Amino acid sequence: MELTGAQLTAVIAGTIIAFDIVVRIIAIIVVPRNRRPTAGMAWLLAIFFLPIIGILLFWLIGNPKLPKRRQEKQAEVDAFIRESTHGIERVSDSSTWPSWFGGIVRLNRTLGAMPLIGSNSASLIGDYEGSLASMTEAIEGAERYVHVEFYIFSYDRTTAPLFDALGAAVARGVEVRVLLDHIASVRVKGYRRTLRRLDRMGVRWQLMLPVQPLRGRYQRPDLRNHRKILVVDGEVGFMGSQNIIDRSYNKRSNIRRGLKWKELVVRVEGPIVSGLEAIFATDWYLETDEPPMREIVPLGQDGEAQDLDCQVVPSGPGYSNENNLKLFLALMYAAQERIVLTSPYFVPDEAMLRAISGATQRGVHVELFVSEIGDQALVYHAQRSYYEALLRAGVRIRLYRAPYILHSKHFTIDDDVAVIGSSNMDIRSFELNMEVSLLVRGASFVREMRAVEDGYRNSSRELTLEEWLRQPIRSTVLDNLARLTSALQ
Repeated sequence: MELTGAQLTAVIAGTIIAFDIVVRIIAIIVVPRNRRPTAGMAWLLAIFFLPIIGILLFWLIGNPKLPKRRQEKQAEVDAFIRESTHGIERVSDSSTWPSWFGGIVRLNRTLGAMPLIGSNSASLIGDYEGSLASMTEAIEGAERYVHVEFYIFSYDRTTAPLFDALGAAVARGVEVRVLLDHIASVRVKGYRRTLRRLDRMGVRWQLMLPVQPLRGRYQRPDLRNHRKILVVDGEVGFMGSQNIIDRSYNKRSNIRRGLKWKELVVRVEGPIVSGLEAIFATDWYLETDEPPMREIVPLGQDGEAQDLDCQVVPSGPGYSNENNLKLFLALMYAAQERIVLTSPYFVPDEAMLRAISGATQRGVHVELFVSEIGDQALVYHAQRSYYEALLRAGVRIRLYRAPYILHSKHFTIDDDVAVIGSSNMDIRSFELNMEVSLLVRGASFVREMRAVEDGYRNSSRELTLEEWLRQPIRSTVLDNLARLTSALQ
């Protein structure tokens, strides 16, 4: 029987309605599973209001974990580290620890496998060119190997001396291996030039988390390796917030605005360097399938006695737990006197907001350093959407003055403990990025960190609740819309 035009239209409309209902029912079943309620709700709203776009986005970036095989390899390495480092903890007199510190150490050991190790020294480098110079000098003294792992690793006029040092190291027989994040580096001007330079020097390099579906290498494209690590001969290591690139990131928009990145890097010596080496070796194994056992066995090697107890804390989508978030929350709940946070992208989840407000309510001084201006619009506005709640909770917010982007990532708890590394305090760093943090216990290091915070304070202005409440309504709307998008994880 031939359908009339009206009947055909009715059939098509009915099919579309039925399809829409089926999609919504499936979304309600699939989307919230093993997902934060806020993230689940954001995805459902996206699918309900923009079905085709929402479904496509969920298919592309809806899975916050790495492929199963990578997770299995990560678990394999973690089990080996726990077994080979059992009983290796060599720390200062634990009777001097804060009462809560032992629990923090056990938490990190359980989640990230790495032990707490004593007898380390560490120094902070807050000068952008100075940190590059210090890394270059360490490479120039390399005798056996140099291992480099950076989210962005780019050859330009600023980083040329470091690349020259790598090339000279290869020429004198030093093994040089480089890991660089694929998507982050490919977006940077001069990506191909960088790879050609590495090839000419004879450096062994590998892309991290490559998105190359035609070569069978694919995962959620916005899962990234955000770590920054340099290890030389297993004796000296560097880590922190700084990438290997000019401080303008060689972007025209940054140069036009006069933006400059402010970073903080820690240089470490002692047995903890092997912990950084283990992170590099694990990531090299994940990308190349080359066994990392040689590099991760020596954890706990002898070093010149110092007063710092350190623990490397890896985190990311290769783990079943949010290692960095759990560490940060545990420290915030443990604080008795003071919490000072520094993060370029501060988009807390509900748990962190409760930890911060709980700290202020029990009389802990909480201070947050963020940039006055932003380089990433969505994250910047999502961050601003939390200012009112933080200010009402009693947090003192200090805005680091333009044209600098305060890109440092660290915080201190009382006068006992500090954390520094690659992790921002946002949902992306908690769930989607592979990060590495360094937990440091030692009064001398915390004093050095306090000096850095004093420098930030002198270059910042304080944001008050009265000033914030004068924000125009259009800014509030934009901030809140950006906040909604931040939940799409």
